[in-house]
Amino acid sequence: MSELLKLENVRAGYGDAVVLEDISFSLGEGDSLALLGRNGMGKTTLLSTLMGAARQHSGSLRFAGEDLAIVPAHARAHRGLGWVPQERDIFPSLTVEENLTVVATPGHWNLQRVYDMFPRLKERRTNMGNELSGGEQQMLAMGRALMLNPKLLLLDEPLEGLAPLIVQELLSIIRRLTEEGGMAVILVEQHARQILPLTRQALVLERGRAVYCGDSETLRADRDLLDSWLGVAAH
Repeated sequence: MSELLKLENVRAGYGDAVVLEDISFSLGEGDSLALLGRNGMGKTTLLSTLMGAARQHSGSLRFAGEDLAIVPAHARAHRGLGWVPQERDIFPSLTVEENLTVVATPGHWNLQRVYDMFPRLKERRTNMGNELSGGEQQMLAMGRALMLNPKLLLLDEPLEGLAPLIVQELLSIIRRLTEEGGMAVILVEQHARQILPLTRQALVLERGRAVYCGDSETLRADRDLLDSWLGVAAH
């Protein structure tokens, strides 16, 4: 598995404030990583650093062999980074289909494949973004990121606030994405036991530092470790 992403001793945050300290890990092409930790521990900041929305103070951040620190934030999507933020950030005044096609780049993922993955979006393709339910908006945000044909997909708490049936539907979709291996996935979630079975690796953050970096299944099997780092979020 060729190396896609490599962080070495990364310090990052917002302005002069440092949130992440000494973060190091690597991710191969088509690999998957569960990014875990309690609220406020730096998970979203790590994704923001990858996308250029947070400030990298020091350390090395390489993506597909390139120093990502010198790539402007607006150019990172074109380098192969697809981001689904917590806020979803869909275009409310565009239709579902327009939301998808406005960002489309050539590759495996096209409109038909996205509709096959998310049949609800096909049913709602002429609806405006602001006419969708929360679950449908999340599907649209994920589908739009796929239309970029990324090498690495970043999912920031995609299950947050959704109805249980929608959660199960999205978990099934995320499993397909991680198992097909066509792109790497970093998945942030509060509920570790829901997502550890979907990923090969796991990284746990505690106060901005990595306290675990290793196999997802090993972590899932150690209830005491999960409880000590994640508490109720482990369940």
